[in-house]
Amino acid sequence: QVQLVESGGGLVQAGGPLTLSCTASGISSSIDWMGWHRQITGAKRTFVASISATGTATYAAAVRGRATLSQVRANDTSFLQMTSLKPEDTAVYYCYMSIRQRDGSPFTYWGQGIQVTVSS
Repeated sequence: QVQLVESGGGLVQAGGPLTLSCTASGISSSIDWMGWHRQITGAKRTFVASISATGTATYAAAVRGRATLSQVRANDTSFLQMTSLKPEDTAVYYCYMSIRQRDGSPFTYWGQGIQVTVSS
């Protein structure tokens, strides 16, 4: 059974840093992409950052320059480091990992989400 477990969330002060981690277990296929989305209360889930198997990272405009996504492929783990946090970064953060199935079609696993609250 595949499981993605997020950690590192909680209450942080505005302007401070935060590191979220996501570790997968049970994935037997190669992971194409690792990444994070977030969902603010009452809004849709939105893209935050992703990183390819070759290490190319992409960021949403809202976090670009304040976020760094890294990975340890040997451990199926990703790390989302954020600095200069703002109250508008308050959200539930979801990690994901995308694989290529045997028939070539993509499949994405999601974590259960972790709350990040930034106090002003």
